Amino acid sequence: MKRHGISTQKQLAEQLGISKNQLSMLLSPNFNPIKSNAMKLCEVLDVNFEDIIETEQFALPLDTATLVDQSQDEEIDVTDFEGHDYVDVKEIRANKEYSVVELFAGAGGLALGLEKAGFHSKGLVELDRYACQTLRKNRPNWNIIEKDIIDVAEQGIRNFVDLGIGELDLLSGGYPCQAFSYAGKKMGLSDARGTMFYYYAEILKQLLPKMFLAENVRGLVNHDNGRTLSLMLKVFSDIGYSVKWKVLKALDYDVAQKRERIVIIGIRNDLVDKHNFNYCFPQPYGYELTLRDILKDVPKSEGAKYPESKKRVLDLVPPGGYWRDLPNEIAKEYMGASYYSGGGRTGMARRLSWDEPSLTLTTSPAQKQTERCHPDETRPFTVREYARIQSFPDSWEFDCSMLNAYKQIGNAVPVNMAKAVGLSIVNILNKIN
Repeated sequence: MKRHGISTQKQLAEQLGISKNQLSMLLSPNFNPIKSNAMKLCEVLDVNFEDIIETEQFALPLDTATLVDQSQDEEIDVTDFEGHDYVDVKEIRANKEYSVVELFAGAGGLALGLEKAGFHSKGLVELDRYACQTLRKNRPNWNIIEKDIIDVAEQGIRNFVDLGIGELDLLSGGYPCQAFSYAGKKMGLSDARGTMFYYYAEILKQLLPKMFLAENVRGLVNHDNGRTLSLMLKVFSDIGYSVKWKVLKALDYDVAQKRERIVIIGIRNDLVDKHNFNYCFPQPYGYELTLRDILKDVPKSEGAKYPESKKRVLDLVPPGGYWRDLPNEIAKEYMGASYYSGGGRTGMARRLSWDEPSLTLTTSPAQKQTERCHPDETRPFTVREYARIQSFPDSWEFDCSMLNAYKQIGNAVPVNMAKAVGLSIVNILNKIN
C-alpha cells in the first residue's frame, strides 16, 4: 500500500471498488474463498475439496476453470476488435420474447430500452435501494435482486434466476470502470480481481448466455492507455465469445443529448461457428433531435434551484452561451481560479438553446463546472425534463427524493439508445432461434 501511495484501508477499498467491511473480510486470516457450504459438504463426506470438484457440474462447453492459466502475457490490440459494420434496426422485430439478466441495473434505462426491443427480464441485480424502489414501482413483476454483485457472484447467479447454463439469450449491464492492478500481468481475469468488471465476467462464466452487452463511459477506450479495455476484451475472448466494441452517440438514436458510451457486444463462439454470422452495430437514424423537439408539454415536477448569486450571473447568459458571454469582471469573480487555467471551460455558466441537443446530463443539475441551464428560465431542468432528455417515458416514476432522482437519471443509459442496441442484438438472436 505504501509503495502505491495508499495510506488507509478505506482508500484501498475504494480503489478495489468494494466496501471497507468487504476488504476487512478479505484481509482476515480466516477468509476462505471456498463457500462454507462446500466446506461443510467435504466435512460430512470426509473428502478433500479436490475430490468433489471434477464433477458433471463443471463439465461446461468451455473449460472456464483454467482460463486464467491459459492467458498470454501479451496485450491484445483493441483496434482489432472495433466494429465497423452497421445494420438498419428501425424495421427489426423480435421473433419471440428473448430473455435477459441485467447487472448494475440502476434506474432501468437499459432494461426499459431492451424491453422495448423485445426482451423479457429474468432478473436485475442492483445494490442501491432507491434505484430498486424505482424498478419495483414501475415493474412490480420484475425479479429485482437487491444485493451486492460480489455476493451474487460468490453465491452463484443461478441461485437467483431460474436458468440453465447456456439458456439465457442476453446478459447486460454497465459495470463501473475502476483501476486494474495487473498483478499477474497475464492479461487474464486474475488481473481484474476486486473490480466490478471481475464480477460481471464471473457471472458471464456462470450463465454462458448466447450474447452479452456491456456498456461504459467512452473514457474506457483510452483508460490506462487502452490497457484496461484490452484486458476486458481478452477476458471476454478467453471465456469464449467473439467480441466487438464501438463508441456510440446517443444523438444518433432518438436522444436529444450529446452523450457517448462505449458498447461491447459478445456472441458465444459455438454459435458464431455454427451460424457463421457477424454482429453489426445499430445504424445511426440519420437525424438529430433538439430540446425543442422533446421538451413539449413536459409534466410539471419538482426541480433544483440556483442560489440567488448564481441566478444573477446566469441571467446575463443568452441561450447557447456560456461564461465568455459574461462581462469580464463578473466572469472572473464567478469562475475564480478556473478563469486563469486555460481551455474553453464551456460547461461553466452554460445556458442551453432550444435549437440544440442537451450536453451530457450529470448526476447533479447545478454543479458549477457542468451547468445545463434551461434555455428560457434561469433554472436547472426539472426531474421530468431530465427524464425526457434521457428518453424515459413520462410514465416512468422515480420513487425517491428529488436529488436521488437526478442521480438515477444522470447515471442511466438513454432508453432509446438502449432500444437501438437491443434491436441490433435481436437481429442476431432472430437468426439463432
